[in-house]
Amino acid sequence: MKAIAIRRYGGPEVVEYTELPDPKVGPDSVLVEVRAAGVNPVDWKVREGHLDGLLDAHFPLVMGWDAAGVVRAVGGGVTEFAPGDEVYGYVRKDWAEHGTYAELVAAPVRTLARKPAALDWAQAGGLPLAGLTALQALRAVGVAAGDTVLVHAAAGGVGHLAVQLARAFGARVIGTAGERNHAYLRGLGAEPVRYGEGLAERVRELAPAGVDAALDLVGGDAVAVSAGLVADPARIASVADYGVKALGGRYVWVRPDAAGLAELAALADEGRLTVTVASVFPLAQAASAQALSAEGRTRGKIVLLAD
Repeated sequence: MKAIAIRRYGGPEVVEYTELPDPKVGPDSVLVEVRAAGVNPVDWKVREGHLDGLLDAHFPLVMGWDAAGVVRAVGGGVTEFAPGDEVYGYVRKDWAEHGTYAELVAAPVRTLARKPAALDWAQAGGLPLAGLTALQALRAVGVAAGDTVLVHAAAGGVGHLAVQLARAFGARVIGTAGERNHAYLRGLGAEPVRYGEGLAERVRELAPAGVDAALDLVGGDAVAVSAGLVADPARIASVADYGVKALGGRYVWVRPDAAGLAELAALADEGRLTVTVASVFPLAQAASAQALSAEGRTRGKIVLLAD
């Protein structure tokens, strides 16, 4: 199969478009012909070795954890899927080696659900990691109907999904973003505020009593600002700042979850959740896609499509 792989840690120069053996399919896995693979900041962080203390890396390492595609074959113990099924998933294992930037990926059934019919391949490929991150962060801080939730970096890959999910749960959403994204956030149902110095005061202009919960999706001073706006620090979640735990908040490291993927798919098919695809690259241009991701200014998702 053709795949994007690295043979050592490094910058974009280590990325190879190469031929590798087709993956083996275990008893509880399915072989997926990948139509689209989402690009996430964690991908270039893996490439540069930033997660080496958390995940064993086996080279050559195929990058990527998001995929949408068609089941080509199933393992002997699989009853959930059959060849020809359209699926999508957050295909993260406990080590880094057999990723989704490839024509084929062997995916454990616990990482997959049926693809949302309402989404095209690029949208479905961009949803799993970001959508599950948003869902699990909102659940971690108990966001429910009637709450006011502050979402930092609300126009980004995770943020734009968190806004929609919180709204689907019946919450009011205040979202931070640059002014160029304010109209976009209003279209998603959020009340936008400009990030930067004076953020807390701008949030209090909209919510004088503060907010019920906050999601930090960007790092920096987002947790500190949130701590001054949320009465209960247990209702602050961060995906970027492990120090949130010292305040009593929740650090969220997204987990594969087939039930969560099915929930996201149902919301998409009901018209309550969509995925903004900012840029699409062919698989062979994965290095360029990662470079764009590393700039940190993308509205929505970056996706690789099968060549």
